[in-house]
Amino acid sequence: MKIQTLKINQFGKLQNKDITLNDHINLIKGKNESGKSTLLKFILGMFYGLSKNKNGKTYTDFEKYTPWQENDFSGKIKYTLENGQTYEVFREFRKKSPHIYNDQFEEVSQNYTIDKTTGSRFFTEQTGIEEDLFIKTIVSMQNETRLEEKEQTSLVQNLSNLVSTGEDTLSYQKIIAKLNKKQLEEIGTARSQDRPINIISKRLTQIETEKEILSQFVEKKYDFEENKKILEEEIKQEQGKLDLLKKRKNIEEGYYLQQEKMKIGENTIKEYQSKIEKLKNIDQDNQSPIEPIREKSVNRKENTKKVETDTRNGNTPRRMKEKSNKKIGIIPIITSILFVILTVFGISRKNSILTVMGVIFTFFSLILLSYQQYRKKSGNYTTNFEENVDNEKVNTQINLLKETLENLQKEQETLKISAKRDYDNSLESIKNEFMEKLPLAKIHNLLTTPQINENIEVLENKIAGDRLKIQSIALDQNNILPKLENLANLEEEYVSLEEQYQALLLQSEATQLAKQEIENAYGEMKKQVTPNFTQHLSNIMENISNGAYTNIQLDEKDGIIVETKNGNYIPVDYLSIGTIDQLYLSLRLGAGNQITKEELPIMLDETFAYYDDERLENILNFLHTEYKNRQIIIFTCTNREKEICEKKNIPYQLLKLM
Repeated sequence: MKIQTLKINQFGKLQNKDITLNDHINLIKGKNESGKSTLLKFILGMFYGLSKNKNGKTYTDFEKYTPWQENDFSGKIKYTLENGQTYEVFREFRKKSPHIYNDQFEEVSQNYTIDKTTGSRFFTEQTGIEEDLFIKTIVSMQNETRLEEKEQTSLVQNLSNLVSTGEDTLSYQKIIAKLNKKQLEEIGTARSQDRPINIISKRLTQIETEKEILSQFVEKKYDFEENKKILEEEIKQEQGKLDLLKKRKNIEEGYYLQQEKMKIGENTIKEYQSKIEKLKNIDQDNQSPIEPIREKSVNRKENTKKVETDTRNGNTPRRMKEKSNKKIGIIPIITSILFVILTVFGISRKNSILTVMGVIFTFFSLILLSYQQYRKKSGNYTTNFEENVDNEKVNTQINLLKETLENLQKEQETLKISAKRDYDNSLESIKNEFMEKLPLAKIHNLLTTPQINENIEVLENKIAGDRLKIQSIALDQNNILPKLENLANLEEEYVSLEEQYQALLLQSEATQLAKQEIENAYGEMKKQVTPNFTQHLSNIMENISNGAYTNIQLDEKDGIIVETKNGNYIPVDYLSIGTIDQLYLSLRLGAGNQITKEELPIMLDETFAYYDDERLENILNFLHTEYKNRQIIIFTCTNREKEICEKKNIPYQLLKLM
């Protein structure tokens, strides 16, 4: 792969820059803080985007390189892969996904996977290398290959990690140790205590014991519910019998009322018969019959006609005479009252004659009133209405009474037949239901109200007793409800804990499987990958050390060991820091060849700042000869690289950042 051009519109302190790179060595020179590291970050950002996560840093890469004033936070890169395909990528860094064009200028952005966090994964899919691995092998950031003496142990460990696992920060021993620790702390083992899986297992055992104790209440609940259903069914049946008996009672009571009505009718008939007999035996000369109530209207009309006839004949009716006599009696009373009033108020004192006359007049008036009362009591005060009824009238009354009696007798007979028919029909209507619900009883054995009432009372007592039993069951159910709720909570907790327990077991199995796979992979790497890797590393180290160290191996106990000129193997930490720096760079370059088939550009940012001239000459010569087909981009602040390239006739392109 070769990067052809870079176009920076605005990125950090860089703006409006167009850069063209050659296919081999490119020296990008600039003073400190001139933007060399920013340019390297621009290239990485074009391929992978800018992270918005701090990852332990004060500012995110996005925050660090966002322009303060310009809004055009964008750029473009053009590159060609080993298969000859050329791509141009334009990226607006505020957006996750860039625009990608092929060599026919067709946008092919949609051909690549879009990650929700990082955006388009086009470069990873084109080269097969993730950003982290790209940075740790192909790219050497500033001061990344130079460590102080106190950090030598860490560097040696990184070398061992790189040889054994292909990743400088990935240690087989540490991985296994971390997995063991994670398994112990986050899961636990059969021999551990107070770990998650031990705590859950213990609690599951406790719940099982508590559930066994509470399960008896579940059986009681089922017994209560069964008994309650039986009682409710009995109440339903007994209530049906009770309702039926009440129907039977209502029929008897209804028939009894009809019989009472018939008795009243019979008494009325007897009264009419008695009246007829009395009228037949009346002495028409001496006794006036007492008219029945229903004949009064007829007699009243006849009396009215007679009064009218007497008036026309000049006879004064009794009522008119009584009215006249009343007037005669009232006049002397009124006159006497007036004289008394005059005497009291002294109006007539001047005339004693008037007073005497008033007293005399009052006296005679009282005598007259007494006489009238006497005549009325003695029977001498008579009217035409007190005349005896003639025989014709008696016969008329007898005929009317007979007619009424006949009608009453017919009505009574009709009522008797109707009452008996209704009674029989009512009994027949409930006969089948009665025999079904009360099979031990005969409907005609319950004809009397006392018998019916006795059976009703028995059923009501039975129903009341069953309802009391249901209430007692309800109370018992209420008492066990809290226990059943606790049982339900325990079962719910048990299910949840069981799921957690199974998840922990699965996690523990997965950890065990991971450790086994790592061990297998590590063993496979030691057999196949590590020998090739160490051989390649040995060749690199021999070239850059002028043959001082020709063989590098990986030892289980001491890690990386280096063979000296006299054939002795020494641990790598016995070497000088400068030599270890060279070895570390060699390992990164060697790893870069192993991780991808694409020959990616080697980017070195101030990597040789602490190299002496001899070592710098060796490494530049090695890069030129061993990676002559690779694009190499070296960021530097000195002229040493330029001078050595000119001295060794190594072709290069110099680009200056101002």
